[in-house]
Amino acid sequence: MKVLITGASSGIGRDLAREFAKINCDMILVARNVEKLETLKEELVKEYNVKVEYLSVDLSSKENCINLHEKARNIDILVNNAGLGDFGDFSKTSLEKDLSIIDTNITAMHILTKLYLKDMKEKNSGKILNVASIAGFLPGPLMATYYASKNYVVRLSEAIREELKKDKSEVKISILCPGPVKTNFNNVANVKFEIKSLSSEYVAQYAVEKFLKNKFYIVPGIQIKCAKFFSKLVPTTLLAKCSYYMQKRKDG
Repeated sequence: MKVLITGASSGIGRDLAREFAKINCDMILVARNVEKLETLKEELVKEYNVKVEYLSVDLSSKENCINLHEKARNIDILVNNAGLGDFGDFSKTSLEKDLSIIDTNITAMHILTKLYLKDMKEKNSGKILNVASIAGFLPGPLMATYYASKNYVVRLSEAIREELKKDKSEVKISILCPGPVKTNFNNVANVKFEIKSLSSEYVAQYAVEKFLKNKFYIVPGIQIKCAKFFSKLVPTTLLAKCSYYMQKRKDG
């Protein structure tokens, strides 16, 4: 199998690449940092003897996303992992950063999912893993754009899953919904979490195991499973108040 992973240079993306390499998947690694991509490629080839290509791509450009699909067509698994976040009152955060979050977390994910899904449906085989977040089930005051973007990932993926079921397609889609994870994302988003963060290695291992079993909602960690469950029971207004309180405790 060949896997394409976006946001592959660090964190969850890097560790997902390692997990797929363990089961002898060849891969195409996509990120902006060439040095980190080259280092990861050397590691995977040496440790697991798999074929690895990498492409330095800024996925905030829709043209780059379309070109990526043209350059890397024959894949079996797509992992949409690239993502950005930011912390702060919506009226005070940078509009430029908001739009960058939307372009990366929503537009790039949407384009790649759509283009590769068409390819997979033609072959009637293939799998897509969209990396969402527990944020995808919640309102997110003080991280409004990020939470909204992950809500988009969740709802789009849920809709696609139902369409594939109705078509009786062999193509599968899953969403990975972790809580806080020890990655560089926290530094970029200017947040510090009160909840204990899981390691990206554990999240990646758990994700690949469940993904290969065609689990749709992949939620690592007992606390986050509970949060997802209670999000269904609690009114949105109360969820927003709780989310605000939790966000306010972060060091932004």
